[in-house]
Amino acid sequence: MSKKRSPLKAKPLRNPGESLEREIDRLINDRAMAYVAVAMVMVSIALLEWIRWWTGFKFALGTWTVVTTLVVVGVAILVWRTRVRVRRLRQGLDGEKAVGQYLERLRDRGAHVLHDLPGDGFNVDHVVIHPSGVYAVETKTYSKPVKGDAQIVFDGEKVRVAGYEPERDPVRQARACAAWVREQVAETTGKTVTVRPVVVFPGWFIQPTAESRGSDVWVLNPKALPAFIDHSDRVMPDTDVHLLASSLSRHVRSAS
Repeated sequence: MSKKRSPLKAKPLRNPGESLEREIDRLINDRAMAYVAVAMVMVSIALLEWIRWWTGFKFALGTWTVVTTLVVVGVAILVWRTRVRVRRLRQGLDGEKAVGQYLERLRDRGAHVLHDLPGDGFNVDHVVIHPSGVYAVETKTYSKPVKGDAQIVFDGEKVRVAGYEPERDPVRQARACAAWVREQVAETTGKTVTVRPVVVFPGWFIQPTAESRGSDVWVLNPKALPAFIDHSDRVMPDTDVHLLASSLSRHVRSAS
């Protein structure tokens, strides 16, 4: 049989939330199934010992029963924790997909949109290269309280989500992602560009304070982001937009 090759000349670009999808698959197919397999082995051994006892061959019946019970209980706890983790990841995945759909609208206005750019131990959720600039977008899909304060306050440096500061600072994360994108562009094109950090919170009302007006970071509901980008002043010619988009696209394909 003659050798065959893929008809694709280059790997496809990544979809919104692709890193989260891979982590979900890993948790379900690797971790959770391994836990279940261990439990099934222990149950099988315990059943075998019960059969041996029933037929008159008594051998460590009590020991195996206790050990199997402990293992099954432990596996049930681990599977439950994995299920909670998967549920949170799926919520984050849905958020990234929703934001990606909003950003796709900018393609008709001269923008290039890339999703899930892989870095060293992290990923940039979305990058928009538009005549008005380059934007590194961090998506945070937080659950909302059933009652009480359901808004996010941004003071230019920190966000408070329903009155509380998140354990991981989204503003700092967005700035780090923007710095990484800026370095990637400089290394691959030789161009120095300003990359604006953006944090979006799907489904939340954002309340900026007066101090936030001079911030380098945008904190927005994703519905507002396309208009913010499209209405900003043009700073790049189309040739640079295509150059930067091509450079970052090659990085995504090489890292996938």
